[in-house]
Amino acid sequence: MKPRVFGWLSASLLCANGALAQTYVVGVEEQSFQPHYWQDEQGEYRGFAREVLDLFARDAGLDLRYQALPVSQLTQHLRNGSVDFKYPDSPQWGQALKQGADIVYSQPVVAYVDGVLVPPGALGQGVERLQRLALVDGWTPHDYQARITAGQTQLLRSADLRQMVRQALRREADGAYYNVVVATYYLDNLRARPGALVFDPALPHSKGAFHLSSLRYPQLIERFDRFLQTHAGEVAALKQRYGVEANLDSEYLGLEQWKVDFLERQKKKRQP
Repeated sequence: MKPRVFGWLSASLLCANGALAQTYVVGVEEQSFQPHYWQDEQGEYRGFAREVLDLFARDAGLDLRYQALPVSQLTQHLRNGSVDFKYPDSPQWGQALKQGADIVYSQPVVAYVDGVLVPPGALGQGVERLQRLALVDGWTPHDYQARITAGQTQLLRSADLRQMVRQALRREADGAYYNVVVATYYLDNLRARPGALVFDPALPHSKGAFHLSSLRYPQLIERFDRFLQTHAGEVAALKQRYGVEANLDSEYLGLEQWKVDFLERQKKKRQP
């Protein structure tokens, strides 16, 4: 099956000499990861990532196409040259698959936290409570590997985010491990269950960042880095609009402020 390729940023982008700008292909993940990125009903790549990359393309006078691929195949497509860039990427991801490849990474584009979401009443009860941990296939909870190996935490695998959240809401699992902003967005906006599960910052969690990577065009990665510096205000505005870094250092990571205020009021009501 031929991978889906999304449209050019602009078919009429011209370089300074009047020639058509060169086109590059960005390999992106074929999954819904809102608010970072997703494909809409027409199959168009959307979200924070699309807007940042389009902004860079306009600034640099480039044409960008977005090619959606299964997550497990993206690195191989980067290595074999069928895509020019990969987003998101990280030097810490898929190191065995990248061995021997001189992949160049941009400066961090957006920060993230992967951690455990629990019912509000279970906040702060400690890691010993996590005897059953829901997890989407393909995810590895490195922070819990020792407990998993020792048989102290059992993994409950899910096909997707929807199934994982359902396991946690039904108390079939004691918590759910995922990108906290994405899981919170799903609960708030797609499942319409704001606050039903919240990030527990006292539990082991991982922090990192999404990068743009390339094997063939290190000079464009350098150019993208300069863009992140010179357009820092515009990128920050996009982060705020999409909420991709909302409350990163809070138990309410990912929540809009009015929801944070609501949950704080509820917490005070429960206090003796």
